[in-house]
Parts: sequence; structure tokens; C-alpha cells
Amino acid sequence: MSLHSDGLIQLLDVLPGVVRARLERSGDLDSLIEVVLDYGRAAEARYRDRVERFHEIVVTELDLEHVSRSIGTFGTDNRAGIERTLHRISAIRNRHGKVIGLTCRVGRALEGTIDMIDDIVRSGKSLLLLGRPGVGKTTKLREVARVLADEVGMRVVIVDTSNEIAGDGDVPHPGIGYSRRMQVRESADQHNVMIEAVENHMPEVIVIDEIGTEMEAAASRTIAERGVQLVGTAHGQTLENLMLNPTLADLIGGIQAVTLSDMEAQRRGTQKTVLERKAPPTFDVVIELLDYDRCAVHHNVQKTVDMILRGIAPRPEIRLRTGTGVEIVQDEETAELNHPGFNERFPSLARNGQQREPNAREGRQGNQTPPRTSPTLPVAPPKLPSSQETEVTDENQNGYVRIFPYGIARSRLERAIREKKAPAVVTGDVSQADAVMAIRSTYQSRPKKIRDIAGRPLPTVVVKSNSFNQIAMALDDLLRGTSETPDMHARAAEEIEMAVEAVSQTGKAFELSPAPAPIRKIQHQMAEARKLASESVGEEPNRRIRVLPVRL
Repeated sequence: MSLHSDGLIQLLDVLPGVVRARLERSGDLDSLIEVVLDYGRAAEARYRDRVERFHEIVVTELDLEHVSRSIGTFGTDNRAGIERTLHRISAIRNRHGKVIGLTCRVGRALEGTIDMIDDIVRSGKSLLLLGRPGVGKTTKLREVARVLADEVGMRVVIVDTSNEIAGDGDVPHPGIGYSRRMQVRESADQHNVMIEAVENHMPEVIVIDEIGTEMEAAASRTIAERGVQLVGTAHGQTLENLMLNPTLADLIGGIQAVTLSDMEAQRRGTQKTVLERKAPPTFDVVIELLDYDRCAVHHNVQKTVDMILRGIAPRPEIRLRTGTGVEIVQDEETAELNHPGFNERFPSLARNGQQREPNAREGRQGNQTPPRTSPTLPVAPPKLPSSQETEVTDENQNGYVRIFPYGIARSRLERAIREKKAPAVVTGDVSQADAVMAIRSTYQSRPKKIRDIAGRPLPTVVVKSNSFNQIAMALDDLLRGTSETPDMHARAAEEIEMAVEAVSQTGKAFELSPAPAPIRKIQHQMAEARKLASESVGEEPNRRIRVLPVRL
């Protein structure tokens, strides 16, 4: 690697002359990671495999002033850069604000650094990188952005807080390819810029370095729930570290204490108070960067977290870069839990690992360059079409049920679709909808509005409340179509109760959701039992019961 190829000569230019000369004599600039200059102490060079201290070079105030004048202004996070390069200079100040130390980090844009995880990156899953400082997280993040933007053809936005991913200056470094970069004025505003990126620039992928606060973790969850692929890094070396960090635990679903009943605790064979996962993880996959050529992959974060909470040690997939390519030296093993944390209480969120996700990007990726991975690497399933798109395009309509939410919390419906990998999308245009999911209170007051707007009757499923569990159950019923199930019998009874209440209050006829003939027969009998007349209206498959305000 030449000095010009990674901009190293620009970094050497801002260093004190004696330090530069000493580094050039070392002859090992390719493995240089950073240069440390602390006032009154020997200059230090840190390489990938060793540390060298130049005892003959003691750092003076003039040395620190020379470097500070040669670079851009330090931000509120005490970081600065060199324009059109990826290098980062970080300052240490005394109590009076005077610079007494500098860490000059070498930034490199290297191609091929994600060969170990290339198949995961292209899968469309949200991905979190963990690892100690200096292991290459930011370098890999930069390469991920380039690959997704240039080779996969996705809309990628980088939220670059310290200009470390795309370099200093207004023109981003070519190492990010055609990704777009949003700078952050102050590090405390990073979470706001993350949300702004999604709302203003329609990204398909958001790349973020160093998720470190609770607000940034919350912003990450918001982004993931909107159907945007999220690729980021966080503080911590392992998944267990993340679970013990109360600030960032939400990234893997969050941990809560739950008190069980005596009978349930006895059945499980545990104490009454246990730890469980609160919600689905923000990130689908967690990768622990063990070192430059070795990583551990947790393909199912949801299941891995549940295992750890049950006291079962995880056994992640271990990938190793060798001279002949990438090898999987250890396969991932996960236990089948009888009582998974979040999934036990919300059955609709249980994921079927064997279910193949539909490939919504086959057309775009048909001519893409094959991943630079060993033939032994497994190919991850393609990306599930985003149900969070405001406009539902023809590309993701084929084979999918278009659901119009009528008084329903759209974000919860989208989350249910994503978690269940359901063949459905959410549409805001009722005229294009195949079905309607309505909240009881709204549907009771204006039952005819949907038909009037759509110009036709639509299969409608009604839920009592906007809780996630109710919406997920209703989604199951809606996708089952006209097949008769015990759940449909229960829901038919609920609809009759709702109709009786509506007819009693308004004195007007009330129409139920379309249902198959056996269910309609039961509904007629239920209406008759409540001394109300009913009739069947409409044509199949949208034939339905109308409850009349006529007493029998």
C-alpha cells in the first residue's frame, strides 16, 4: 500500500518533523494504527501487532501546537480530521481547556475487508458489529456502505457524527462509494439526525457508527420498525456485554424482571422472579469481531438472548479468514426453548427459522457481482419486502395482501407483519387495498365509510384495541382467508356482540365482516338468540351478515 493510496502522507505532514522521520525509518507504515503524542512524554506509535515508544523524542508544547494548527477545528467531542482523508485526531485537554495530548488515528478505506460477512450484509438484515477499539469496526462499516450502494444498488445514508466514516470536509471520501453522508453538528444530536435521515431522504439502509446513548438506541429501534435496514456499531465486545449495559440493552430487545405465579414457577422449575426479553431485537444479526481475521456470528439474536437468560451459553458461528478464503470453523448451535421470553407471552412473534423470505430485490440484484465469499459460506435468505413503504409499488404487491389500517396503529401492524414474515404489505390507499383491519370504536361509528371510499365491500377484520397482541391475532385471521378455524368462531361471536351493542345504541343496521357460509350460519343463530333479525348481503367471497334493528 502506498502513502498516497490511503492518504497517509497527509497525516505524516501534520506530525512534528522528528516524529515523521522516525516513523518513516520504521518501514512498517502499512500496519500503523495510531500515533500518540502526550505532553512531556515519549511519542508512541501503535501498530497492529505491537507498540513502539520513541524515548528519544519527548513531546513539547510546540509539537502539540504544530499539529493543532495543521488540522481542522476540534468539535465538541474533541475530534478533528484532515480534509479529504479518513484520519482522525482526538484531543485530551487539561482542566483549563488546553490541549495536552493527541491521538492521531490512521483511517483507511480498504476493499475486501467484509469478505467474512459479505453474505450477511447483502441479506437485507439489520446488522450490529461489536468489538474492541482498533479491531476494524469503522473500516468494515465504510466498506458495507460502499458495497450496498455500489454493488447492491440500494439507497444508503451514513450518519457520520465525527466524520470518521466518510472523512473530514464537505466532500465525502470516495471510500463510501455512492452512499450519501449526513454530518452531525454535535454528537448529542446524533439521534435526531438518524431520524431526520429516514424522514427526509428515503433511505433503504442507514449506517451509523458508535451507538452509545439511550436516545440513539431508541432512534435505532424507530428506524428498524420503519422497515429500513440498519448497520451499526456499538460499545462492547460481546452480546453478553450488550445485555449487561442498561443503556444499550434495547438494541437486543431489552431485559425485564417478570414475576411468575406459583404454578408457573413450579412448572418451569425456576424461582418466581425471572429475567425475560421485553421486545423483539432492533438488530437481526450481531457480529462479534474477535480480531482482524476472525469473527463470531449470532444469526438469531432473538433466540440467543433467550438462551442466555435461561442460563444456556451461546455457541455462535465462528468464521475465519485464511489464505484460501473464508472458512466456517464452528457452526452455530441454538437450543429449542420450551419457554422463550418474549415469544411465550406474544405467540405471534415466534419466528420460523425454516421459512424462506420472499425476494423483493431479485430483479435489481440479478446482475450484481457475486459476493466475495468462500463457496463454503451459507447464503442468507433475501430481504423481505418492506411493509413500511408509503407507496406500495407493483414490485412488492405480487403475491402480497394489501391491508388498509382503519384506526389501527400502523407501526404496530407493520411490526406484526415483519415479525411474522407475513405475505402482506400496508397501504394508505383504501382503493388499492385487498383487506381492511379496523379498530372496533372507529368501525362502529362509521361502518359504511370504508365501502363508500373503496367503492366495493372489502374483507374486514375488527379488533377490540390497538394492542400489539390483538393486531397480531387479527393479522393471522385475515391471512387465513375463508378457512374455518376455532379462532374465527370466537371472533364471529365477538362481532355479533359488537353488532348488538351498535344496533341498540344507534337504531341502525350494522354489517359484519365478510365470512364463509358456515360462519355466517352461526352468526345468524347468534343474532336470533339475541332477539334481533339478520340477513345475508353481498356476493361471494364478500358475502356478509347485516344485523337489523328489528326485534324478533
